[in-house]
Parts: sequence; C-alpha cells; structure tokens
Amino acid sequence: MKKIILAIDGMTCSACSNGLEKYLNKQKGIKEAQVNLVMANASIEYDDSILNVQDLEEFVKQAGFKSLGEFKEIKIEGKSKKETIKFIIYTILAILLMYISMGHMINLPVPEFLNPHTNSTNYMIALLILTISFLWYGFDILKNGYKNLIHRTPNMDTLVGIGVLASLSYSLYNMFMVFQGNHHLVMNLYFESAAIVIYFIKLGRYLDGISKDKTKEAIGELVKITPDSAVIKLNGVEKTVTLDEIKKGDIVIARPGEKIAVDGKIIFGKAHLDESFITGESKPAIKEIGSTVLAGSINYDGYIEYEAERIGRDSSISEIVRLVVEAAGTKAPIAKIADKVSGVFVPVVIIIAILTFIMYLVLGQGIDMAITTFVTVLVVACPCSLGLATPLAIVVSEGLCAGNGILVKKSEILENAEKIDTIVFDKTGTLTYGKLKIAKVINYSDIEEEKLLQIVGSIETKSTHPIGKAFTDYLEEKNLKPIETANFENLSGLGLKAEVEGNEILVGNSKLLANYNIENNYLEDEKSLSENGNSIVYVVINKKVSAIIGINDIVRENAKEVISYLNKNKIETIMLTGDNKETASIIAKNIGITKVIANVMPSQKAETIKKLKEENKFVMMCGDGINDSPALTSADIGVSVNTGTDIAMDSSEVILTRSDLESIINLIKISKKTMRNIKQNLFWAFFYNFLMIPIAIGLFKPLGISINPMIASLAMVLSSITVILNALRLRRIKLTL
Repeated sequence: MKKIILAIDGMTCSACSNGLEKYLNKQKGIKEAQVNLVMANASIEYDDSILNVQDLEEFVKQAGFKSLGEFKEIKIEGKSKKETIKFIIYTILAILLMYISMGHMINLPVPEFLNPHTNSTNYMIALLILTISFLWYGFDILKNGYKNLIHRTPNMDTLVGIGVLASLSYSLYNMFMVFQGNHHLVMNLYFESAAIVIYFIKLGRYLDGISKDKTKEAIGELVKITPDSAVIKLNGVEKTVTLDEIKKGDIVIARPGEKIAVDGKIIFGKAHLDESFITGESKPAIKEIGSTVLAGSINYDGYIEYEAERIGRDSSISEIVRLVVEAAGTKAPIAKIADKVSGVFVPVVIIIAILTFIMYLVLGQGIDMAITTFVTVLVVACPCSLGLATPLAIVVSEGLCAGNGILVKKSEILENAEKIDTIVFDKTGTLTYGKLKIAKVINYSDIEEEKLLQIVGSIETKSTHPIGKAFTDYLEEKNLKPIETANFENLSGLGLKAEVEGNEILVGNSKLLANYNIENNYLEDEKSLSENGNSIVYVVINKKVSAIIGINDIVRENAKEVISYLNKNKIETIMLTGDNKETASIIAKNIGITKVIANVMPSQKAETIKKLKEENKFVMMCGDGINDSPALTSADIGVSVNTGTDIAMDSSEVILTRSDLESIINLIKISKKTMRNIKQNLFWAFFYNFLMIPIAIGLFKPLGISINPMIASLAMVLSSITVILNALRLRRIKLTL
C-alpha cells in the first residue's frame, strides 16, 4: 500500500469534494480516499500493485476534476491581477445588464434604442449578448455541473447549471415568440437572472478564495521559515546556492544573523541559535562542534560551518509541514456527518425544485412563475455554507496548533481533545526534562568510583533512555572515553546488560535483581536515596551488587501550574512510571498529582491505559514518544513531548515540539473553541437552508415575503461569507493559562 496527496483543481463546494471522494472510494485498488475542499487536495491510500499515480489522476479526471500532480507545498498566492481585472470587468457588465433589463421598471433614464417597448429587438439582442458573455465567464460552473450529474454525484454547480439553463431556455423561447409577433412576451425574458446568478456565484468564489488563503496562512508561515538560499563551501570556495541545490554532505556556512538552511551537524565554530519556532524556548541555545542544527534556526552571534544531513522533504520543518497538511486532509467525525448530509442534499433539492415547478403549473400560476420559482429554489439551496462549516474551522485550528508547537496528525483529535477527563503522564522526559544528573553513588565494590561510573557510562552510551544521558554527560565532563563493550542487550523495563573487560555487567532498577535471582540486601539505602527524590540505578558486576546510584531529574517549567489547571477543570491527572514508588511520589506531590502508578513495565503501561478506558474514562497519555509507544497507542489520544528532530519516528497522534506542558492546555482549549465554532457554523448553515427554501418555494408570499433568483444567489453568497468569517475568528483564540 502507498499513500499520496494530489492537488486538485476544480472543486468549488462540499458536494464537489464529497462527490470526488465517493467516486475515488468506489474504484478498485483504492483503500481509502479523503478529499479536502479547503486545502484543495485528495489524500489517497492505494494498492500500488494494481494502480499507479497516472491511474489515480485519470480517476480524478473521470470524476470531472483535474489533478495538478502531487501536493508538494501550500500555495498562498492571492488573486492574480488578471483574475481581479476580469472580475472588475464582469462587475461593470453585471451593473450594465441590470440597468438595461430593469431600468425602465423603476423609471431610470434608458437610451431609446434599448427601450423594450419601442425597440424590443435591440433590447433582446443586448441582453442576449451580455448573458452569453456571462455564460462564458461561468462555463466552468456549467461544465462541472454537467460532469457531476453524469457521474451521479450532483453538486452545487449542478443546481446552478440547471437553474441557469432553465432561465436561458425559457428566455430564448420567449425571444423567438416575440420575433413571431407576440411582443407582449418581451417582458417575460429572464436573461438577467441566468447571468446575475453566475455573477454572484463567481463573487462568492472570489471572496471564498481569499478567505481560504487566510485559513492557510498559519500553516504557510512554516514554509517561509527556511531561507531561499545559502552559502556552501565547495573545495574551499564559497558559493551561493538555492536550497534545492544543497546535497547531503555539503558544507554549509551560517554567519551571524543568517538562518540555518537545512538540518545538519556543526563541524566548525560555535554560536547561539534561536530554535523557538520548534522548541518554544525563547533563550538561544548554544551550539558547538557536534551539535545538531535545525533548518530555520537563526544564528545570533557566531560563524559556523555545518554538514547537511537532512535536506528538502527530509528536514524537520518539512516533516512538520507534511504532518500538518496530512492532518488537514483527514476528517473529523462531525465533518463526515456534514458530508453525508451534503451528499443527499443536492438530489433532494432538485426533487423539491421539480415538485415546486409542477405545483405552480397545476395551481395555474403560469409557466413564468413556475420557472422563476424553480430556479430560485435551486440557487438558494446551494450547500456551500454547509460544506465550508467544518473544513474551514479545522484548517484554521490546524494552523493555530502548528504555529504554537502542537502537531496534530488527525483532525479527529481536534474533536476529541475536549472530551478528555483523564490525563496520564509519564515521569522521566515528560513531567521532568529528562536532564538527569548523578546525585550520589553508594559503592559496595573495590572499584574506584570514577572507574565504576566509566563502566556504567560505557554501557549507557548504547541506550536511548533519558537516565543514560546522566552517565554520558559524566563521561564528557571528566573527559573519559567509553570502554569497549560486548554482547549489549536492552532489557525492556529492567535495564541494560553487557560485557565490559570480561565482566558481566547489569545496570537497571530493583526488578532487574529479582529477574536474575540476585538477593537485594540494600533496600534501606535505596529507600534513603528515594526519599530525596532520586531515581535508583543498581550496578551488578558478575551477579553481585556493586553499587546503587541516585539520579536526580529536573521538573519541567510550568508543570505545577499545568497540573493545577487540569485539577481545577476536573480533569484527573495520573503519574505512570517505571521508576520506584518513593521517587515518583515525591515529584508527584511537588507538582500536585495525587495518583501515582509506579514500577510498571512498558507493556504494563498500556494495560493500565486500557483499564482506565474500561472504566469509561476518556484518556490522554502524555509520554516521550518512543519509549511509551504502547501506552500512547492504547490511549484515546497519545501525546508526546518531542524535540522536533525525530518527528517522523513518533508513534503518537499529537506531537508537542516545544518542551512545554502548557501545550496540552492549549490543545484542549483549541479543541473546545473549534467544536463550538463548527457547531455554530453547522447551525447557521442548516438554519439558512431550513429558512430560505420555504421562502424560495413561496410559502411566505401571503405575508409579503418572497425572493427571485438574483436575491437567492446573493443570499447564498452571504451565508457562505457568514460561515467563513465565523471560522476565521478562531485565529484570535488566546492561549494562556
């Protein structure tokens, strides 16, 4: 199975995207397709042994749309000058058309040669020419409407197309009858209705396009983080190149004030870099030889040379953009409800319009009134606002999350985060920074302490656990080189095993001793270290306990405030850790967590999450992203605290690229605001159609309330604008504790 995101051209409403999605999902070899109207793309998972990209693009074409190839970047180009000029010209033509067709009705001065009573031929031909120009302007609408009708996926364009052609056909018939001598029918022409409906649809799309670009701005800002060019060192000579020209292994130069072009590793120099766009840390981080640098970082004060490691799509920032785009392409459950409604809405409206047409004829209202009402019902019921209600709000929120260091992989997370009533935190690397230091060593062996720590550090260099960093940092501080090890093993949930200088070494927690049937006579010392907030590491050499080492950690900034906020908002907080109960309880007490589950293996963490879910709790698990993978996967929402350098490997559904637990609060706040906004949008979209269709049918005529096709098209545009403006309000959410 492969997955690809195609850029799609020609989608104008939710019925378009819904129709394309249905058509793609019917095709053999496509496992799942999700089409996003706002991002104008289709995310397709397909069997590459049956289909290729060309086949997928052909399916898109068959459905009445055009594939623009693989979706590579978010384009926010705004309206082209040519498009704006065309719109202005047609605005003038629309005013001219309305003046000619209706000026005489409201006693405006109309040129005699265009007077319908004295020069009906000139009058009709002028209206026809102007209307034909609007048919050309809206040819894409008519074409898409026809194609979608043929593919049995009628959409908004189908409604408009049927209405426009009905008005045009009836007007041409009456025009013919005028030429036959029935001059009274000159007042029964509806050319302007067909033309103005197209104009208002184009007006709506023009404004809609501007608004959609605004919804993508926060995401698009991520793309602008990296510079357009960089200086590389080639055979000792400096050369300015574009980012596309940089190859893996190239030596790139960054001077003070310049941005890092690609992810890499410093090979010369030292500088302070601003990485706040990913880490959220306002204080510049010092970088020296061997340090990793991220594309988009700003070099404050030093000259550095770094080797390009991850370029183009492989860079951290590109990975972030990819995840955000993919998330925007997924659909929240509430969006699927709107899609289902929109999918059946268009056929139902066509049926209502036909029945209304027949009813007017049966009641003797005349074919003029029947056709006008028929067109009005079709136009007023266009489901634009219904289709925009959810995707616009989702894309705005996705951009808001991305701009605040919260990468949400699926849109449904934005719907579900507000339901969270229990948050389970891993301790090391999550509630704490994982920046551990060796606090105390109780040595029971004859080996010197420095030598003992060198042995342990040599083994820990092969581990990814945060505790290992305390020992590797010790080696660096003491300028000690790691000793060669053999037969290294990572004992999940217990510790590490290796051979050093011919001795079997075990490093880990107290359960490690039990697992190897080693008697533990040092519980008092362990308790003493634990009471001071230390994590415990046993060192066993040749099956004999040689030392107990106490490791201290640093609690994350704002951890106490975040836990306090969650508790006040009746969200239960639990610490889940493989560390011992005493150490975990001390940290938990300091930050306000009352429930601690300690001494658990990684597999047991997942079981704990499942038990909480069985108690009908909606659980969020917050861990380090890799070591806590089973628990993160088991939770309703898995959240990992991540540095931004290994995003592609992360198994959680939400990645916090900034080392700040406040992002969890922000996610919940954004979720609540987003769902409220979507519900408001859906309410107004449904209310609009519920109200306007009866008015269009004429049920309120006895009260003096009625509309014509032109007013109907304007009302449809205004309903869409209302939904768009409401969705854009999400950009003003205040994200503070």
